[in-house]
Formats: sequence, structure tokens, C-alpha cells
Amino acid sequence: QVQLVESGGGLVQAGGSLNLSCAASGRTLSSYAMAWFRQARGKEREFVAVISRSGVTTDYAHIVRGRFAVSRDNAKNTVYLQMNSLKAEDTAVYYCAGGIAFARDGSIYDYWGQGTQVIVTS
Repeated sequence: QVQLVESGGGLVQAGGSLNLSCAASGRTLSSYAMAWFRQARGKEREFVAVISRSGVTTDYAHIVRGRFAVSRDNAKNTVYLQMNSLKAEDTAVYYCAGGIAFARDGSIYDYWGQGTQVIVTS
């Protein structure tokens, strides 16, 4: 069993940056591909980014590519999402998720955090 806890969300002006963290406990994070998803109010959850177990391979939703960067520190059992050039449409609750497969499909992931709110003001 893996417990995931996100942090780092908050209120930021458009054009600003935030760095989200996802800390894992229970099992070593290196066993899992880790992804970030987000869900805006009234909308479906959407894929943001994923990183492979080793950290070598990443994939991004086209709407965040070039602005967001996912990374991981397996020694610290933590995954990060650096978000730059934030836009109002990035406002959402951001979730990290862990699973065996490297995928964009949220149904693949077995473990989820409780989410952290990001609000971008224009």
C-alpha cells in the first residue's frame, strides 16, 4: 500500500510559478510510474504529466507542454510538478497518482493523493 500526499498548491497570479510535491510513504516510490492529473470545478479529471519509474521518460498533455516539468527524487520518495507561466485555465485541484504502467489513462493508477488546490488569478 502506498500513501500519497500532495503539497505546494496555492494562489498565484497569471504568469507566475508553483512547484507541487507529492510525498509517498508505505512503499518505495521507485516501484511506480507517477503521474499528475487535475480536475477543475465542473469538469472531468484530465491528465497533466507522467514520469517513468527511473525518471528517464516523461510525457505531457499538450496544453502544459513547455510550461510544466515533472521530476522525481526516488531517494526522497517524492515527485514534483514545476508549473511555470501559469494561466487562469490551469486552476484546478491537482492530484498525483502512482501505478505500475506509464500511462495517460487515470484508470490505470492504483494510488491517489487527496489533491492540492491551485488557483491562478488573471
